[in-house]
Amino acid sequence: MESYTIGQAARLLGVSVDTARRWADADRFPTRREGTRRMVDGPDLAAFCVEAAQDAADGEDAPYTSARNAFPGIVTAVKLGTVDAQVEIQAGPHRIVSLLTREAVEELGLEVGARAVARVKSTSVFIDRV
Repeated sequence: MESYTIGQAARLLGVSVDTARRWADADRFPTRREGTRRMVDGPDLAAFCVEAAQDAADGEDAPYTSARNAFPGIVTAVKLGTVDAQVEIQAGPHRIVSLLTREAVEELGLEVGARAVARVKSTSVFIDRV
């Protein structure tokens, strides 16, 4: 079974180490000691990630959509072509690039600094184990 340090767990959760420690201290997910390090077992962290994502989704006025993979973030670049456009969003540690029509970008008012949510729905998703 894979285990994570509090620092690694924080990076996976997209929060500061202090926040991860506070959550662990509040018993939001279990930890154990290995020497001087606090460790989180992989299955416990995975369960907490699902719970935290569900809690976040319940607190928002989510649009009706069949796309479940939502990445809220901020627009960091917009490149407009004659017909097409490229939009980059920084969603936590993830950089997401989307190609769409110029018309869609203009209708949505997408510009650098705007909040946006990238939604991914695909029949081909590749996963690498690190």
